[in-house]
Amino acid sequence: MSAARQAFLGGDTDAHVEDIARSAGVAVGTLYRHFETREALIEEVYRKEVDDLCAAPAELLAQHPPEEALRRFLLLLVEHAAVGKGMSVVLESIMATDSPVFDEARARMADALSRLLEAGAAAGTVRGDVTGPTLLRALGGICGMRATEGWLTEARQITALLFDGLRHGAAGAA
Repeated sequence: MSAARQAFLGGDTDAHVEDIARSAGVAVGTLYRHFETREALIEEVYRKEVDDLCAAPAELLAQHPPEEALRRFLLLLVEHAAVGKGMSVVLESIMATDSPVFDEARARMADALSRLLEAGAAAGTVRGDVTGPTLLRALGGICGMRATEGWLTEARQITALLFDGLRHGAAGAA
C-alpha cells in the first residue's frame, strides 16, 4: 500500500501495477491476489487516505478547543489536497465508474466536518447554521482549484476567509 500511495500521490498517473509491486518488493501476483485490478488498488489507497483524514477530528478535538480543531482540520484538508494533486488525476480514471467508494468518502468527510461544526456550535464559537455537506462543497471548490504557482498560499488564504465566515455571528466567537 505504501508503494502505491507514494506512486499515486506523487503524481505518477501512469504507475503500473508491476512497477508498484517492484517498488514494494513483492511479486506482481501477490499484488493481484489482493487487488484484482489497478482501479481496485487506487480505490484502496483512496479509502486509506479517507480513513486517516476521518480519524483526525477526534484527535484534534481531544487536543484543542472545537474552534481550533475545526481550523486545523480545514488546513489539514487543504494541505492534503496539495499533496494529493497527483492522486486526483489518477482518481479521475475511476470516478466515472459506479464505484461506491467516492459516495462513501463524501459522506464520511461530511460527517467528520459535521462533528467539528457541532462541537464548535455547542461551544458558541462557530455558527450553528452550516452543515458538514455544505462545508465540504466549499472545501471542494478550494481544493479543486487548478494547481498553479502559489496555489497552496492562495488556498490557505481562502480557507482562512472561510473559517472567519464560520465564526461570524457565533455567540462566543472572538
